[in-house]
Amino acid sequence: MLRMKVKAVGLDRDTFLPVVILTNDGEDSYLPLVIGPAEANAIAVVLESVEISRPLTHDLLLSSVLALGAKVDKVVITDLADDVYYAEICFIQGEKTVRVDARPSDAIALALRSGAAIFVSEKIKPYAMAVSGEDDPEMEQFRSFLENVSPDDFRKEN
Repeated sequence: MLRMKVKAVGLDRDTFLPVVILTNDGEDSYLPLVIGPAEANAIAVVLESVEISRPLTHDLLLSSVLALGAKVDKVVITDLADDVYYAEICFIQGEKTVRVDARPSDAIALALRSGAAIFVSEKIKPYAMAVSGEDDPEMEQFRSFLENVSPDDFRKEN
């Protein structure tokens, strides 16, 4: 498995669809995932440290998990079938590990709230965009974009 982190979340400038970009620690592999607007907001709230007065759905889920004596161990993007990514959330309760099917966006939102690690399975690694060290102008432009990307870059301009 490849450990990932959230690089950015926002709107794709061409399609205006919400996207979360995962990257490995060395930032030489990227996995962009199209997600729903509510999940994009749930992820952005954590990334931007926005204070909210009432718990969002993912906050409620984490509170419930903790109240039941469990913790979020990790989330894994497990599969890609028919252009749909799949994930699972791994919970630990005592000595027992419980795996729950989830949408990647929900799994990521929960991982960010709980501090759990985000992984991509070996099955998904071929779909991650590997940024090579070769002198490819298009890849260099993409690498430059990713190094400097922030959530504000995805905001729709009026």
